[in-house]
Amino acid sequence: MPRRRSSTPSAPPPSVAILDTAFRRASLATPHGETKAARDRLRAQLKVVRSTATVIRHLRLETRRFLQPKPTDFERALIDGRFGPGTLDRSLVRVRRAEERIRGLARPTERAVQRASGSEELGDIVRSYYGRLSSFVREVDPDLLRLRDMAAFLDDRPRLEPGAPTLVVAGFPNVGKSSLVARLSSAHPKVADYPFTTLALQVGHADLGFDRLQVLDTPGVLGRRGKENPAESEATTAVHSAATVVLFVLDPSESSGYSMAEQEGLLQRWREEYPTLPIVAVETKSDLVQRENDRPHVSARTGEGVDALWAEIRRQVRPTGALPPLQEALEETPPELAAGREVDVAAEDEEPRPRRRRSGRSKR
Repeated sequence: MPRRRSSTPSAPPPSVAILDTAFRRASLATPHGETKAARDRLRAQLKVVRSTATVIRHLRLETRRFLQPKPTDFERALIDGRFGPGTLDRSLVRVRRAEERIRGLARPTERAVQRASGSEELGDIVRSYYGRLSSFVREVDPDLLRLRDMAAFLDDRPRLEPGAPTLVVAGFPNVGKSSLVARLSSAHPKVADYPFTTLALQVGHADLGFDRLQVLDTPGVLGRRGKENPAESEATTAVHSAATVVLFVLDPSESSGYSMAEQEGLLQRWREEYPTLPIVAVETKSDLVQRENDRPHVSARTGEGVDALWAEIRRQVRPTGALPPLQEALEETPPELAAGREVDVAAEDEEPRPRRRRSGRSKR
């Protein structure tokens, strides 16, 4: 039985819209000249120049997302993980090469227009140029489509500030990562009582004294070597490419459906794979189960243990800002008080009054 064709037509390749725009703009050329021959020559020249400029402008628009500003190292790692290493650079090089070939074709065509002897020859030159111009643009259709897919992919992911401290919250599915992220940051991730609720990276922020901490919620990972789905791959990429500190969330209640042996196994593997990366293991759902160990224990539902966890995160992140966090500044003891001396705060805060300047005229 023959397969039925889909009634929904596929979208035309990018070259169709680019070339239609270029040729339409070129056809609007209405030059002025004293003779018909002069007008025909100038019209042919304008068609070459306008079509060239329009095509190059659109090619640059297709690549602008990756040039101004350039993707961060984390964004490049995400792109490589989803589309393959080096795919972005290869597509950018091919589009840039197409632009160079079009420029190289336009220059001799303009000289040929200047030497042409009549309107028929001018028409042949322009038609030939349009044909070769079209072939150069169509050759990069796959690259333009790939660049559009990459741009849409990045637009759906959070943009992290390069150099800012980043806390990556990771672990198995349904262990309470998103609930904890909502407690620690400004993010409002979707929280549900079933695995794989978080399917893409989400970012929130929190004040870390003078610094601003980026808190990255990641999809659940299962630690399957070579069998990761795209969401798991993004989570792993976040760990090794974006994290200042990793908060590895474990569920000792095992209500997530994953045993502690599985969770501990992935934690140990990451410690071995990333020996220089600080990894803080935190046990969640302490309102259900709380084991005896030296790890932080928190309950995102009640807020229990969150303050102690924050203290550990601060110790690991080691903020670089010049100002201490407000709470630490309030808790600092001045040396005078530590020595048992009383301090006249009012006298210290009072600024000396400016001395009045005496007039040079003496009173009579």
